[in-house]
Amino acid sequence: MPIRKTMFCAAAMIIAATNFADARPDTRKMTCEQTRSLIQSRHAVVLSTGPNTYDRYVRQFGNDCDAPYVPMVDYVPVSDGRCMVYRCEQPSSMVPN
Repeated sequence: MPIRKTMFCAAAMIIAATNFADARPDTRKMTCEQTRSLIQSRHAVVLSTGPNTYDRYVRQFGNDCDAPYVPMVDYVPVSDGRCMVYRCEQPSSMVPN
C-alpha cells in the first residue's frame, strides 16, 4: 500500500509541474495590443517568446527594474507581427574603456 501512495504522489507532482509550465503567457498567441496591455496591467511579467525562450518584460516608466538596470526597447514575436516592448538591461557606458 505505501508504494501506491508514493506513486500517486509522484504522479500528482509531475502533473502539477507540467501544468504550471504552461501557465506562462505566450506572445506568439497574442496581438501586440494584448501583449502591451498585459505588461501594463501587471507592471512586469515573464512571457514566452518561442518554444524554449522567455524573458521578463516591464512597463516603460516605473520602478520595475532594479538599479543599475533600466527599461530598454526590445521586440517580441506576436500573432500580428512584431511588437515593441521593454525589458530590464544594464545601460552601456558611453565612455570606452
